[in-house]
Amino acid sequence: MAILALVLSAVLIVIVAIHLLWAIGYWFPIPDETALVQAVIGFRTAERMPGPIPCALVTVGLLTVTTAIWWPAGGLRTAILGAAALVFLARGAATWTAGWRRLASLEPFATYDRRYYGPLCLAIGVGLAVLWALA
Repeated sequence: MAILALVLSAVLIVIVAIHLLWAIGYWFPIPDETALVQAVIGFRTAERMPGPIPCALVTVGLLTVTTAIWWPAGGLRTAILGAAALVFLARGAATWTAGWRRLASLEPFATYDRRYYGPLCLAIGVGLAVLWALA
């Protein structure tokens, strides 16, 4: 399980770093905000990246999950891992629902979502669920 914890932590830290960059207004990996919105938000109504506060809140939440992976067994760790697993699994599964497709249909997001974002969310969710089950 240490290998699973290490892999999940590494992946989550990369995601944390990206959200932190967005929180400070650095558009990564696409420096053009409009193109970045089309690649990572995907909502036709979105014209700008989320502001610093939403990005920072996601950063803190993901960092909490990442550190909780390494906490000793206990109720809080179990609750965080279980909740995070559910969120990631739900987000991953939403990728292939008609409602999500209508909501987030902007390209290239829709393609990236089916190829990368959805499967990555499912993989993280399954990994966290395994750690939760063994907690």
